[in-house]
Amino acid sequence: MSVSLFRSSHLQFTLALLLLLLLGGFVCQAREEKASTEEWNISADKIVRYGDPNSVVAQGNVILLKKQKLPPKRSKAESKSSIWSELLEEDVEEPEVVADDIDKSVTPEYQTTVTIKADWIVYNIDTESIKAKGNVQILTKEGQLSAREGTLNLKNETGVFSDATMLHNQNSLHLEGKKIEKTGFDTYRINDGWVITCKLKEGETPPWSFSSSETDVRQDGYAFLKHARFNIKDVPVFYSPYLLLPVNNNRHSGFLFPELSSSENSGFGFNLPFFLNISDSADITFYPEYLENRGFMPGAEFRYVASANDKGVLTASYLDDKLSDPSETAYYDTSGITHDNSDRYWVRGKADHTFGDWQTRLDIDIVSDEDYLDEFDTGVTGFGATYDRYLDTFGRAFQNQSETERENTFISLRSWDGMSLQVNLLAINDADTRSSSTDTPLWQLPSIDFSGVVPVGETNFDFDWDTNYVDYWREDGIGGHRLDLHPSISTPIPLGAYLESRAEVGLRDTFYIVQTYGDADWNHSTTQNRLYPDFEIEVATTLEKDFFSDSSSDRTAAHQVRPYVQYNYLPDVDQDTLPQFDDVDDIDEENRVTYGFDNYLYKFLHGAGNRETQNIYVDLTIEQSYDLNEAGSDQPFSDIFSELKWKPLPRTYIGYKNYYDVYDNKFNRHTFESQYSNSRGDSLSLDYSFNDEENIDQFNGTLVAQIINGWSVGGEIEQSLSENETNKATGSITYKAVCWSVKFQTKYTPTDTTYLLMFTLANIGLPLGVGF
Repeated sequence: MSVSLFRSSHLQFTLALLLLLLLGGFVCQAREEKASTEEWNISADKIVRYGDPNSVVAQGNVILLKKQKLPPKRSKAESKSSIWSELLEEDVEEPEVVADDIDKSVTPEYQTTVTIKADWIVYNIDTESIKAKGNVQILTKEGQLSAREGTLNLKNETGVFSDATMLHNQNSLHLEGKKIEKTGFDTYRINDGWVITCKLKEGETPPWSFSSSETDVRQDGYAFLKHARFNIKDVPVFYSPYLLLPVNNNRHSGFLFPELSSSENSGFGFNLPFFLNISDSADITFYPEYLENRGFMPGAEFRYVASANDKGVLTASYLDDKLSDPSETAYYDTSGITHDNSDRYWVRGKADHTFGDWQTRLDIDIVSDEDYLDEFDTGVTGFGATYDRYLDTFGRAFQNQSETERENTFISLRSWDGMSLQVNLLAINDADTRSSSTDTPLWQLPSIDFSGVVPVGETNFDFDWDTNYVDYWREDGIGGHRLDLHPSISTPIPLGAYLESRAEVGLRDTFYIVQTYGDADWNHSTTQNRLYPDFEIEVATTLEKDFFSDSSSDRTAAHQVRPYVQYNYLPDVDQDTLPQFDDVDDIDEENRVTYGFDNYLYKFLHGAGNRETQNIYVDLTIEQSYDLNEAGSDQPFSDIFSELKWKPLPRTYIGYKNYYDVYDNKFNRHTFESQYSNSRGDSLSLDYSFNDEENIDQFNGTLVAQIINGWSVGGEIEQSLSENETNKATGSITYKAVCWSVKFQTKYTPTDTTYLLMFTLANIGLPLGVGF
């Protein structure tokens, strides 16, 4: 409760009570007696003035209001400026408005800042104190206090209240006690009471609370509890002789609620996080986790926020794994685990910063072995929770946990006037301890991309360019420098009023300086060059029909069809002596015609001022290519590519993509994905992938369903239909009350089964936050 709850102007209050004496004499009797000054209003059924002690007694429906005068609104003085003075930028002196003029022209306005209600109040003029009894209430914009009776000293802002309840609006702080003593500025002592940071209805039993024999609420936002008990529905479940509890929304250092887990491989697990508040913009959470079969697994997460666009997070976990021992044959035989290192770790982090016109992104992802991310996927430091936290914070997360070549990047980008310059650094963490390849992953130190498009004078031509330089380094294998230059000129072709056409011709030159690292050998010249032209032309048209409702001239929908034909040419180039770094070094010959059409169905919403909002309802693309170089063969036609994107309802998406083989009459590849969510918190996603060439036949699904009265269930499954194996399956049940929740989760993988129990309290400094 803020001190402003009780702060008042003692002088004005005294004057108000003396005014009551002048207005009403020694005894004022009426159905309702009122008196007021500029600062205070008082009303009661009966008001009595006594001389010894020097006091005033108000009885029956007593209401005491403190009023605050609002600053007067200054009236705008009439200006003597003219159109000439504005054109000549002359300063015209405004007439001076004095305080007397304001008071005469503006009616004073007041607002009520404090309301005190009781059945009986006595005010001692000499000691400037109030004693109140019966249904005592003190109301401010910050919150309210209710009590059976109490005393309040207006001078030093202290008081004692019996059978009292305090509610604070800003942080939902709820205090109750047999006696609540206000000891100073925002400080309180509570005897035989309890505290909760959760709003409750009148008479409602708190879902959870901290009770104690004595509680001191300190000015720094902490509550110090003696003989503290943590209760669920008034049932004690935890006891501590002392407890330090943050009771506002500010961040505080302290232990977080523990996390309990159990798995076939790791055994029983216990994690007791500790949050360290470094400053308003930086903090660290320590994760001292113990796993019964593996040992101690410490972790930490450092966070900082310099501004809305400048922030960073760094997380690290380490384990000296007792199971990673050749003698642990059961662990290796039953789980399918292949790593043999006992030092296991995962270091991950991201940072976003803007330096002038440069935007930078840093991504760190270093893991010890190929099994780590699969084995440690659950819990607050596991892959799943870490992935979600980083995605929420930065809008990007990490590679799939099955990827063994983890990318660590630093990207800096600047854009201006149709041009962009991007500098990248890429380092690869090779986590595959099973690999027998002698070539280590390629690093890019650095990669520089410079691209842009500018018009050519006053013509219809545009000059485009894509330039890329990369220094490829690796510990063992072939590396080197590559400079790739690709300028081109494009222009629209005027074929008719209803045709869209564009032609582009380019020249691509790629230059190499080859280097060897480790024991690698290179049998060709260390300098290589590749030069070839390329050409592209596209002709299309757009047909559109608008649809209108019967009662309005505004269109409600539109259907747009865009058929197109495109020709691409790229000659056959000798690339046998080029190093193979990535797909830039292996360009396929092109001499093909591609034809297809785009379908768009738009929905329109109309707001105020005839403002029209356009949403794509359905997006359908179908295309196929004909290879002129294979015209004499039996199979010159490519697969038919189709892609559908459909949003049938708000928060609903359905997507389907396929490649159909016209010769074998079958689908070589197709993927289906769907997502649904609603305002209640239900969500469902279903994905299906099929790729005949790579033997992929996979089904994935996630579900969150709100059942009843705060109960919800969730699940996730990754099922390989080609291998007839469940890669991952998780299930959870959650109970979420107004300000707390408990979640039980189980996860199955072919290597392990894990159970996890998480308990969360809200509005205590941080979620999960409690300090001992």
